[in-house]
Amino acid sequence: MARGLAFFDVDGTLITVTSIFRFLAFDLAERGHPPSEFDARLAALGALKAAGASREEANRAFFANFAGRPVEELAAVGRRWFDAEHAAGGLFVPSVLARLRAHRAAGEAVVLLSGSFPPCLRPLARLVLADAVLCTEPEVRDGRYTGAVAHPVVGARKAVAARELAWERGVDLADCTAYGDHDSDLPVLELVGHPVVVGDDPVLAAHADRRGWDRLPLAVPAP
Repeated sequence: MARGLAFFDVDGTLITVTSIFRFLAFDLAERGHPPSEFDARLAALGALKAAGASREEANRAFFANFAGRPVEELAAVGRRWFDAEHAAGGLFVPSVLARLRAHRAAGEAVVLLSGSFPPCLRPLARLVLADAVLCTEPEVRDGRYTGAVAHPVVGARKAVAARELAWERGVDLADCTAYGDHDSDLPVLELVGHPVVVGDDPVLAAHADRRGWDRLPLAVPAP
């Protein structure tokens, strides 16, 4: 049996920002749009959620922002965005990054598991030496994003992706660890033998307290 896998949610767990929103703001600014354009697009998503759209539906609506854009162009934007975020400091949650390095040092495969998409996640994966990235894959035709989503990895679909990877690699999920910060990560946390709750989401905190799950802070406590 292979060594266990360590699954890391990204936004709000491994990093302190919501990558797709920061990426969109960066991309719009690079193309000369005022900050109000980003605010308007974010407000439209907020209105969609307020009207009852699911997390999955909102995720799909977000990627319509990139309809018609070349895949390689957005990959390059992603590299510039990540370099800027990382250079600014404070991008990573220290306690979680330390755990990621410990899993890697122990010979376990590190897996990024996220509703974000490749332009945001590939530069991050290279930096932390992740072994695999399971993420939302927007639909592509003729080298351009269509604005639709071919393969969402959000909510319960994260658990499906994690289960499939464990099966492919011959890994017992009881030997795996997963990190998450939001109640949408619960299906993955319940799937593995070693769930870790990051931060203070009330739903996850209640599960952690009741079931004895490990917990990590989002920030280093002040001295």
